[in-house]
Amino acid sequence: MYRKCFKRLLDILLSACALIVLSWVLLIVAVLVRTKLGSPVIFCQERPGKDGKIFKMYKFRSMTDARDAEGNLLPDEVRLTKLGRILRSTSLDELPELWNILKGDMSIVGPRPLLVKYLPLYNEEQRHRHDVRPGLTGLSQAVGDVDMTWERQFQLDVEYTGHVTFLWDVKIILLTVKRVLVRNQHNYGSYVREEFRGSETVER
Repeated sequence: MYRKCFKRLLDILLSACALIVLSWVLLIVAVLVRTKLGSPVIFCQERPGKDGKIFKMYKFRSMTDARDAEGNLLPDEVRLTKLGRILRSTSLDELPELWNILKGDMSIVGPRPLLVKYLPLYNEEQRHRHDVRPGLTGLSQAVGDVDMTWERQFQLDVEYTGHVTFLWDVKIILLTVKRVLVRNQHNYGSYVREEFRGSETVER
């Protein structure tokens, strides 16, 4: 019952309340991003949601558009600014995703939405991470380290999809808050993860 009805109702209630309560934070961050990084303030990118359905996910911009002499974007670690590192380490860059949750694209808790180009790289088990709505945070973010392997992350993502309960979601949220508070100790904001290139058991 929770998975089918109450989880979505809680998502609507909590995301709406958060957007209202945190409106001043959203405004301040938006002004800082506009001043330090320019426009657009909001970074929009297509991501796969439940059942692989594509949606547009919103985040605060954290990188510049710096390019080389040939017009190609510089590597992420070069374009990531000091402000961007702060936004990432505090997860403030994720706040616009509250709108995605209110719309129904995402949930408060669920596997994090990854890049669309990863879809054909998942093996049969890993594809089950799309059995539920993607989340603002998930089991792999709550209990894992920033340098966790992709395979371990997907294992935790799939584990969550088979155990969606209210108490489990509350525990994941509390663990996430705890991890955000200690992220600066691990230089999280400066970490740029390597792309997923498929597991050995991937089906072609």
